[in-house]
Amino acid sequence: MKQYNLGIEATLEIIGGKWKALIICLLMSGVKRTSELQRNIHGISQKVLIQQLRELEKDGLVSRHVYQQMPPKVEYSLTEYGVTANKIVEVMCSWGKENIQMRQQRGEDIVLLEEMPPDH
Repeated sequence: MKQYNLGIEATLEIIGGKWKALIICLLMSGVKRTSELQRNIHGISQKVLIQQLRELEKDGLVSRHVYQQMPPKVEYSLTEYGVTANKIVEVMCSWGKENIQMRQQRGEDIVLLEEMPPDH
């Protein structure tokens, strides 16, 4: 029997780490192919991305659809259960933006790229 001391342990076991919350965040906007996810997650290798997607699939958050064609085409989407993680991811995004603003106010040279105007 698996036991947890705090509920957050169960959450972190599923969406903790460097990449899983990013993957969930990107899948919130709809179905994505592996290459789309890799392009939008800077610094992740294809091997690690696939490993993280398999873990999210095993945990019931991500659905994988393989098209029987050549070359093979695989698409990922959030399951109904995976969409429930949106609440957590939104809070993490909000906290991150506030953290960046606070650090900027303290003089740290830091920028949030998603907030930059399109002409930059």
